[in-house]
Amino acid sequence: MVATFTVPLSKVMKELALETVYLPKSADEILISSRDVNRPGLELNGFYDYYDKNRILIFGNAETALLASFSQEKRRAVLDALFSRNPPAVIVARNITPAPEMVDSARDNGVALLKTMDTTSNLVAALVAYMNTELAPRITRHGVLVEVYGEGILLVGDSGVGKSETAIELIKRGHRLIADDAVEIRRVSNKTLVGSAPENIRHFIELRGIGIINARRIFGMGAVKISEKIDMVINLEIWDNTKVYDRMGIDSEYTEILGNRVPVLTIPVKPGRNLAIIIEVAAMNNRQKKMGYNAAQELLASLGMDVSSMTETETKKELDI
Repeated sequence: MVATFTVPLSKVMKELALETVYLPKSADEILISSRDVNRPGLELNGFYDYYDKNRILIFGNAETALLASFSQEKRRAVLDALFSRNPPAVIVARNITPAPEMVDSARDNGVALLKTMDTTSNLVAALVAYMNTELAPRITRHGVLVEVYGEGILLVGDSGVGKSETAIELIKRGHRLIADDAVEIRRVSNKTLVGSAPENIRHFIELRGIGIINARRIFGMGAVKISEKIDMVINLEIWDNTKVYDRMGIDSEYTEILGNRVPVLTIPVKPGRNLAIIIEVAAMNNRQKKMGYNAAQELLASLGMDVSSMTETETKKELDI
């Protein structure tokens, strides 16, 4: 069963700096469950066949001008017909003063009425972007999320393999921590995953032998970040002498998280390997590949091999995270 998430109207109001015209109850009690919004031009003309009552209604210049063209009695009637369907909130853009009939209808039907100075297009874009993040499908997985040279790297592996210790070394080298131990992953689009830490453990890292530390207080604000997109997964595992590890990088592996494909690298861990430097190189190499450059292919071409005839093999890797 797909989980349904909600966000209180109070958070939306704070994020978008919305001004209150009328609230039927506390904004904390009004919950928004739809990532879409509605500009109700069709509804004001009586067409409700595809109306979604869970969407926030946006009134801009066009809707306001349409209402102004109606008589006072018709204006109140069409607004009552719309507001009686109990939309979660109505926002009037461009700092337009709502008509008295709109305010009265909102009061009579118990609908939150807000206004903003933003243009209608900017309001819709900002609201949809915010709701896409707040209401995105999400899972929580064991791992460490760090930002390395602008790339979001999710470190996974068995407990005790050295994920947190590697994160500390990366922080000391100027990179940033997003989450340790538990990473909340949200699917904000068909191509983008965003990770963050649960609020109650944000900025904390567990180091065996030392205990819990607060990375923000020890290393400063520049060492942490609230959220980051996930560009790559690095699977840390204890070095296995019987296993053959990739030494060229021609083929690639990926895993699926919430239906999105994410590149995967498996890095073996053993004494003497500087994991922080290896992960830095992996992050830069991943960025180069996204820009169309593959060092292994250039090497093979310089050795006289026909790279164009080679097909890159992508393998799906199941990760226990």
